Amino acid sequence: MNLSFDMLFSIALGLGLAAATGFRVFVPLLVAGLAARADYIPLLDSFAWLESTPALLALGTAAVIETLAFYIPGVDHLLDVLAGPLAIVAGVLASASVMVDLPAEVRWPIAIIAGGGAAGITKTTAALIRAKSTALTGGLGNPVVSTAETAGAATVSVLAILAPVVCVVAAIVLAIYVFRKLRRY
Repeated sequence: MNLSFDMLFSIALGLGLAAATGFRVFVPLLVAGLAARADYIPLLDSFAWLESTPALLALGTAAVIETLAFYIPGVDHLLDVLAGPLAIVAGVLASASVMVDLPAEVRWPIAIIAGGGAAGITKTTAALIRAKSTALTGGLGNPVVSTAETAGAATVSVLAILAPVVCVVAAIVLAIYVFRKLRRY
């Protein structure tokens, strides 16, 4: 199979959206749904529901609730624990949904391994930052971390759509940074 520019573009778009799910689970899916609704990005037919009005309303509501819940002390830690596996699942789905130029036998392994991996790396990074914030500030700095995570989810999602290759390069740099930090522990 020859990789065309369109295939590489859709892989980069998918991996960028997947990385964003590590910051917030619902924001990247909402951004992807809105972008698809505006005919800015294509979705696989099986993911066309993402751009439907009910899905956009549900994702918007979930994104607001998730974002606000991270500002509640104690709840933020519980959400970090629960959001780990959810971010990986959302990363797989977000990446697969936009890899329209790939055959299914290639799309799903890439979505599972690279998309889930990108989401997991981003989530691990965010969790480590939140843990350090809690340790250093007794949790008082966590609202700043929450704001940065939400801004990161939105920024990375939009960057994935506007400049997917740049987004993937940034995700790789982040992965290298996280692995180096984790190796020190």
